[in-house]
Amino acid sequence: AEAWTCSMHPQIRRTGPGDCPLCGMDLIPVESSSAAPAPMLSVAAEAAALMNVETVPVREKPVETEVEMVGKVAYDETRLGHITAWVDGRIDRMFVDYAGVNVKKGDHLVYIYSEELYSAQAELIDAVGYSRAGNGSERSLSPGGIDMAEATRNKLRMLGLTAEQIERIEEQERPTTHLTVFAPFGGVVIEKHRRQGERVSRGDLLYTVADLGQVWVNLDAYESDLPWIRYGQNVSFTVEAFPGETFIGRIGFINPMLDETTRTVKVRVIVPNPDGKLKPGMFTRGKVRARLGAGGELIAPELRGKWISPMHPWIVKDAPGNCDVCGMKLVEPKTLGYETADVAFDPLVIPASAPLITGKRAVVYVEVPDADQPTFEGREVVLGPRAGDYYIVLEGLDEGELVVVRGNFKIDSEIQIQAKPSMMSPEGAENGHPPHAGTHPHE
Repeated sequence: AEAWTCSMHPQIRRTGPGDCPLCGMDLIPVESSSAAPAPMLSVAAEAAALMNVETVPVREKPVETEVEMVGKVAYDETRLGHITAWVDGRIDRMFVDYAGVNVKKGDHLVYIYSEELYSAQAELIDAVGYSRAGNGSERSLSPGGIDMAEATRNKLRMLGLTAEQIERIEEQERPTTHLTVFAPFGGVVIEKHRRQGERVSRGDLLYTVADLGQVWVNLDAYESDLPWIRYGQNVSFTVEAFPGETFIGRIGFINPMLDETTRTVKVRVIVPNPDGKLKPGMFTRGKVRARLGAGGELIAPELRGKWISPMHPWIVKDAPGNCDVCGMKLVEPKTLGYETADVAFDPLVIPASAPLITGKRAVVYVEVPDADQPTFEGREVVLGPRAGDYYIVLEGLDEGELVVVRGNFKIDSEIQIQAKPSMMSPEGAENGHPPHAGTHPHE
């Protein structure tokens, strides 16, 4: 039996020749095949070649999804410190008098005049003199039995003097009116808070110093990317200053709050910076690669049986214990959102060019095995997330089946013409559809 349809409006079906009621074009005959289950299309081998039909087998394969983010280099706040005044006094000299200077631990920074310091040194000299004269007898002790010399030394330590400075005062038996402030740690001076000649009080800020041997990279992740981002993941990123060079860090923090203006979440990456190439303020482009399991979930088989620090992601151990850096208890990876099943099955995948996706459903065309001529069956499938050049298949296909990756649109168009279920018409077309609203039959 023959059916007649319009090449422009395949939903029009007639039992004989005539004009299309929508556009007026001549109807064309279409052979109806009741033997083949719909939706199927059988074509000659030559026709399949002309349609450039290409198939690949469905297979299980380890796949990764990639998340791209942008952000900026920032100071590592855990390596940011303040240098303060230990005594009341006047700054007579600032050896480091501008920001950006790289200082080492023990470098002299400031020369402060202090009356309080002079008085405390005089007390030490007197106490040491009494102790030496009395050879450690009761004369060197206070009424409460406290060693006066040692008590005065502790007072000077509280005022910021080093052991070497205190020893020098005792040897010279002459108090000094000035205190030299030394750097208690190394780094780059990023801010100078006082000027030469100003008076300071105990606790006033002198400098802010940052250790740039390790930095943070703050990246912006969109909501749709959050399922693939986890604490402890490696992140690779680049900066414009060093084209072609890739830097590696680990995610150390994912902000629990969403920025309602940008609709992004801040992701903090901890990055070693031993050569100082990364400068705070540099723009970066980062990538996270997440391996996916059979159900489309994020998996980390390398963390199976491991324990990880919740504060320092590079601390990973084979057994429970405490973090070597902060002392916090290690946790299992599953508490951080990783799937570490004993057997991590690879997902069933198809190339991204195989499914025809409408937004609500996905259709693939599968080559029917052992057919006399090339035959393709349309099949609705349930897809998981996309991973690079592949889609994960959750339902609808079996491993080894051949899916069309090239020519599938042509197959679908031919099936539409035959009014069988297709990508855009899941139920197929019925005879005698009325004209579209707002159109008139051609006379």
